[in-house]
Amino acid sequence: MPDPQEEALCAWLEAGGSSAFYREADPPRVCYAYFPPDQTPPDAAGLAAFSGVRLMEAEAFGDEDWLAKSREGFGAFDVGARFHVRPLWDAAPGPQGRMDLVVNPGLAFGTGGHETTRLCMELLEALAASKRLKGPVLDIGAGTGILSLAAFLLGGRALTAFDIDPDCGPAMDELIELNAHLLGGAKPYESFVGTLDHPRVAGPYPGLLANILLETIQELLPRMAQVAAPGGWLIASGILAERTDEALVSLATHGFKPEKVLKEGEWIAILAVRES
Repeated sequence: MPDPQEEALCAWLEAGGSSAFYREADPPRVCYAYFPPDQTPPDAAGLAAFSGVRLMEAEAFGDEDWLAKSREGFGAFDVGARFHVRPLWDAAPGPQGRMDLVVNPGLAFGTGGHETTRLCMELLEALAASKRLKGPVLDIGAGTGILSLAAFLLGGRALTAFDIDPDCGPAMDELIELNAHLLGGAKPYESFVGTLDHPRVAGPYPGLLANILLETIQELLPRMAQVAAPGGWLIASGILAERTDEALVSLATHGFKPEKVLKEGEWIAILAVRES
């Protein structure tokens, strides 16, 4: 999940009338915000509240289609060794030998474009290769459900995905519809809107996914430890690389032994195992 500053910047732009927002996944991580022709953008001086953020360019489009412009910022890309991700408006299939995931960039987080999502998908590939991707698996803060979909396509079963954001309910259903070509009529995961204390969270789970902010992971770790099966794995991400040590200590304190750390840009994902 994007860090708090990115979320705050997006909220500030939306409050100023922005109708679309997109951040590039790769450095220098340029952000694009679009404003309708009749909307005056907020004063760029307000960007001083966000460390390291500055206005690079402002361009007037008049009556140009802002939606089409916003789509220019999201193109197709490969993830790990097995996946190709493309937006729904891109009809070109991915390279042969890769699973062609179709996403709808929108309100819910989880389109594969953010480093944390890509790192989690790579760790899922590693678990599948070692035959450890067994169900049931719980996807905590699932967003669009893309990690649960990836886990299913890699062989995982009995997946449950949930998020507290009401927008994620329809987004998770839509993701299944967009990828019917890969599913052969199968339903890859059950989903609901709620919290980790929801009655549908049963456990014990041999696998947990948590691509959320480190602060949220730390808050939920006691409950995650309760629902995780002994010897089960946890993929934790949404963690800035500069906080790696803090994250590792938090996991170990709650009985999750770190096994592998992947890094991309400023972000990391951790594979940990629930100690008996």
